[in-house]
Amino acid sequence: MKIIEKIEEAGSFIASQAGITVLRAGIILGSGLGSFGDTIETICSIRTSDVPHWPESTVKGHRGTIIIGTIAEKPVAVVQGRVHLYEGYTPEDVVFCVRVLGSLGIDTLVLTNAAGSTNSSITPGSIMAVTDHLNMMGTDPLTGRNIDSLGPRFPHMNEAYCADYRSIAENVAKKHRINLYRGVLAATHGPSYETPAEVQALKMMGADAVCMSTIPEVIAASHMGIQVLALSCITNMAAGMSPSPPSHGEVEAAANRIAGSLNRILRDVIYEIVSKDT
Repeated sequence: MKIIEKIEEAGSFIASQAGITVLRAGIILGSGLGSFGDTIETICSIRTSDVPHWPESTVKGHRGTIIIGTIAEKPVAVVQGRVHLYEGYTPEDVVFCVRVLGSLGIDTLVLTNAAGSTNSSITPGSIMAVTDHLNMMGTDPLTGRNIDSLGPRFPHMNEAYCADYRSIAENVAKKHRINLYRGVLAATHGPSYETPAEVQALKMMGADAVCMSTIPEVIAASHMGIQVLALSCITNMAAGMSPSPPSHGEVEAAANRIAGSLNRILRDVIYEIVSKDT
């Protein structure tokens, strides 16, 4: 079965379960950050394991649920958990979620992740709006034959992160008295954390934080013409910048602590975006 047929089959299943054929926005939540899905007015909850062809997350802290609900009376999808390259999935698998949401009509994608800081000024507990990225994963989800119905062969990445959405997020954060940083996000393949030398190299290249996700999803969204806002929850200092090495338990616990602030920003940002005429 061709990938486009798999996308259409998965999208049709979600639409039939929700009774909705078109979505306004999609939100993908990272490690320990799934609680936002519990805050929206829910139409239905779908296990990703029930969706045809949908890859199943194997990582603790990723619930594997799609919440279809409304914000500002507009239909949205909240995906609680994602899959990663380090789980053994292909780049095509990693971005399957984005492509299915795109097939259901979203023109806005909001991504969150847990990330380690490579910038001593951005400390654990902070939230960073991504301005640009460094793809250090060694692959690109658009590798191979282009799917012309999804987007062009050579999409530019000049504005992969929507400046208008970022401004909205900054205004919302200011209203809630939450300090929202700006920065460049790097992504490595994982699952091993970066070495201190790698962190120093990323700093020299301009990275402010590093994660093991998000960037393939941003590339796939840009390919489809979907506007992106990405927010990184800084859960730890990257290797060599803290006396103790990073651990997934630390990341998940810190993400849970940040989730309240993140949810307040997400709710108001998405409300403002989807309330606008498009």
